[in-house]
Amino acid sequence: MLFAYSHDIRIRSAVICRSVTSVSKDYYKILNVEKGASQEEIKKAFRVLAHKYHPDKAGGDEAKFKEANEAYQVLGDQEKRQKYDQFGSAAFEGGQGFQGGQGFQGFDFSSSGFGDLGDIFGGMFGGARGGNREERGSDIQIDVDLTFREAVFGTQKDLNFTKLSSCERCGGSGGEPGIGMKECETCKGSGVQVFSQRTILGTIQSKRACEACRGSGEVPKKKCSTCAGDGVERRRESFSVTIPTGVDDGATLRLREKGEAVRGGRAGDLFVRLHVRDDARFERDGSQILSRATIGFSQAALGDTIDIETVDGAVSLKIPPSTQSGTLFRLRGKGVPSSRGRGDHIVTVEVRTPEKLSREQKKLLEELGDRV
Repeated sequence: MLFAYSHDIRIRSAVICRSVTSVSKDYYKILNVEKGASQEEIKKAFRVLAHKYHPDKAGGDEAKFKEANEAYQVLGDQEKRQKYDQFGSAAFEGGQGFQGGQGFQGFDFSSSGFGDLGDIFGGMFGGARGGNREERGSDIQIDVDLTFREAVFGTQKDLNFTKLSSCERCGGSGGEPGIGMKECETCKGSGVQVFSQRTILGTIQSKRACEACRGSGEVPKKKCSTCAGDGVERRRESFSVTIPTGVDDGATLRLREKGEAVRGGRAGDLFVRLHVRDDARFERDGSQILSRATIGFSQAALGDTIDIETVDGAVSLKIPPSTQSGTLFRLRGKGVPSSRGRGDHIVTVEVRTPEKLSREQKKLLEELGDRV
């Protein structure tokens, strides 16, 4: 009987072990982290998955979101993690640890060690938890044409365009000058509005800049007669922009806060896109300028000094005797300025073969006997 009893215990123990093994979940694999991952790495991994699978987000997956949350509830707690490493996920089933998948109710971001995780979900729910964002005006892009030489040496360009600018009459406040402001009734002077939203995580609060006062906490007692309380007006602006040396075609300059204005916030940025016009005399290769020069047959054979056009003006180039067509000559320091200094100007010499020769010229060439 003793042997039979012991055998029965072994059988039932084996069944239990197989059962635990079959339902045990690999929380590390669910969060895509190694077993030796730090608490910060585990937290970061869950943030990524929570943002990816949140059910209220387009393309979300509620099942995977719950699975990731279940894994984090255990691995995100050092004491629970030690139990999991020893006994597996079965140690937290039946009302312990994750509580059978009911951990979503009353879920508290701050107590779970997330701190600012609410900001991740704030974008989904239309606001950011714990603060309001400053409004910002729209960006503007304009196109500016440059000559080849202007692109090499830089220049000043006057820009003229129409945009939303801060109202000159009210200084951007939106109120009639001299009358003053009053507390915003919508947000009671706080500058923010608080919204509550029920989700599968429980009730989440988010804050947004007050739409009535745009986050300032104040509204005009009387609206400005020029901008009707908007704080901005559309008018033509003119200012000068410095084009740096060595800019290339397609480069874009960013002028901060030179874009459109907005009441209660900062102006957007102005992006100046540069277009360099072609020059029949020159080509560009990084900091090098390329050009071609044509010389006669006798100049190539006997040598000569010729004038070469550069962005600095004409310079003299000595052609040595017996120069072949396609020979390259380097004019140092005549190229495009860069952070490493100024590049070079490379001249390719092409030898022009005479099309019509007199009898005397033909005879001289025959006497020369220059045959390959």
